[in-house]
Amino acid sequence: MEQDKLGLLQQMMEKLGASSMDRRGFLRATGKVAAVSFGLTLASALQSPPKIGAEAFFKSYPFTLGIASGDPLPDGVVLWTRLAPDPLNGGGMPSHDVPVRWEVALDKEFRRIVKHGVEFARTALAHSVHVEVEGLEPNQVYYYRFHAGHVESPVGRTKTLPPYGSAVAGMTFAFASCQNWQDGYYTAYKHMSKENLDLVFHLGDYIYEGGVGTDKVRYHNSPEIVTLEDYRNRYALYKSDADLRAAHEAFPWVVTTDDHEVENNYAGPIPEKDQPVEPFVQRRAAAYQAYYEHMPLRRSSLPYGTEMQLYRRVTYGNLAEFSVLDTRQYRDDQANGDGSKEPNEASMDPNRTLMGAAQERWLLEGLGASAARWNVIPQQVFFAKRDFKQGDAELVSMDAWDGYSANRDRIVNFIKERGVRNVVVLTGDVHANYANEIKADYHDPASPVIGVEFVGTSISSGGDGADTAANTATILAENPHIRFHNTQRGYVRCTLTPDRFQADYLVLPYVSRPDAPIETRVSFEVEDGRPGLKKIYDSALVVTG
Repeated sequence: MEQDKLGLLQQMMEKLGASSMDRRGFLRATGKVAAVSFGLTLASALQSPPKIGAEAFFKSYPFTLGIASGDPLPDGVVLWTRLAPDPLNGGGMPSHDVPVRWEVALDKEFRRIVKHGVEFARTALAHSVHVEVEGLEPNQVYYYRFHAGHVESPVGRTKTLPPYGSAVAGMTFAFASCQNWQDGYYTAYKHMSKENLDLVFHLGDYIYEGGVGTDKVRYHNSPEIVTLEDYRNRYALYKSDADLRAAHEAFPWVVTTDDHEVENNYAGPIPEKDQPVEPFVQRRAAAYQAYYEHMPLRRSSLPYGTEMQLYRRVTYGNLAEFSVLDTRQYRDDQANGDGSKEPNEASMDPNRTLMGAAQERWLLEGLGASAARWNVIPQQVFFAKRDFKQGDAELVSMDAWDGYSANRDRIVNFIKERGVRNVVVLTGDVHANYANEIKADYHDPASPVIGVEFVGTSISSGGDGADTAANTATILAENPHIRFHNTQRGYVRCTLTPDRFQADYLVLPYVSRPDAPIETRVSFEVEDGRPGLKKIYDSALVVTG
């Protein structure tokens, strides 16, 4: 195996040296080299028989990072934990695999256990555990827990999906993103954990890669993270938050990454700035592995070097089909040097992509074949047009879909031409709340609305925020399809029935100190077959006293 790997690496390096290529081609080829090396090493470690230690006795509590469930199916779900008695210093586990018992029950007291087994906490994956439970009943609440040695984990609650194609009267889910540890407390998750939700979608920026800031609410535990150990310790820091752990314990999560899980505004194999290529490729591989190690993901998402399968579908009976996207891993480099720029030939180039050709085909084929009442697209970056500049000239984000407008046009045109039903895009990234109507042509006021976009603010990133920002008036004036803008922190709760889709924007007055109250700032409704936004509640219009 090692000889074959070295031979393949040598062939690739010879090809690199023998041919001239642009920067992107060089980066992609170098990425493949790293993927072969890193991927084969990890795959070999996981395929080998586990090195089982003696019955585990821990000097301190091993379930410090909590437990989680995710990627539910009608007959199963993923259960996750990671053994880490010394979480901020590499985990503190011995260098051998440890058996972990798991149980699934119909009641919190575990009197009615329906599934149980043993899974190994593998050294190669930081002693994380990913159990893919099968044979469960659809649309059923379950409780689960782990045992390591004589130590028991907290109890978690999860839920399976309804049967494929079955009639579903309703569902409720929340989506969230952007939880910079240094910017504030995760009080939003404390409130979320008390909701009655079927699912939670996390749209990226679960961690932030930066070093220790100044004048922060709380502080990172190291300089900017680069190595696998760095990323593992950073996830451990974030998961030390009790409110985040509570939200994981309460509901199954469906997760996807944005940029800060690796590095700010990276694009495919290209780092943010003009950095050396090979270190970034290794960094991305380490970041992807650490992400998998700390999320309730299936084996199908196990990274192979610099590649990780994250775009996938979640089907909730006949009510909703969720096409979860990955808009970071396959994208072309940002046009015009990134940042906010005026649209030009580069940003509108039809050959450029935000999602890669394979993922784009997958999305359009799924939308075209969907029989669901609501077609929901959870993804990372701002989808609708967003012009920041007052007047005729335009200023748009090169990192968002505005910087890849031809890719967006292909999706919008497909939805319009095929008559795809009830399209709802869910977005994170921008640390602000928006409610947008997706237009077939943003330059034509009479152009039809073909869907809506709900943009959720951050959990903590950006600090306390405010009800309105300095640019709110300009954004609303220059973008009539944007119906709401707010920069407080919180999350969005969505309630679906066959007739309507309601989005409630829940916000906090502050995150700079813990235990803030929460309120519904505004609620929008979309009616079945009528792709537009209807405001049904606005706290700013409520008269009190």
